[in-house]
Amino acid sequence: MKSIKVRFNLGTGKNYMKWKIEYPDGKIEYHHPTDVQLNMHDCILKNYKTTAQKIFDGANKTVCAWVLCKEIEIRTENFEKDNEQRIRYNPRVQPNWVYNGEIVDGKKFDSVISVDYGLYIQKSITA
Repeated sequence: MKSIKVRFNLGTGKNYMKWKIEYPDGKIEYHHPTDVQLNMHDCILKNYKTTAQKIFDGANKTVCAWVLCKEIEIRTENFEKDNEQRIRYNPRVQPNWVYNGEIVDGKKFDSVISVDYGLYIQKSITA
């Protein structure tokens, strides 16, 4: 089963600063972070380390990280609020996915949810 690819879109244009969801069949959706909550299941945090390092060293930002998931639920109401376990990704600050002070590139998680512009862990799997 192919994965769904989710990332934050920083490309200029009408979909700037929106979540980009790419489905295995080629379908693409964009969602404004304050309008929806993404509930992603069976996830892996992916990162192009060499590209991220170049951005960290001062190069222009380009696509270098995303979440792969097997299932996604897009909520438009009844959002969950769990701000305790945030995952961070900003290659200008550190060229890795970071969770609880640890680098988690390539790690698997049961569930990742979006709360506005942030991503949060619900249950983790050691990988």
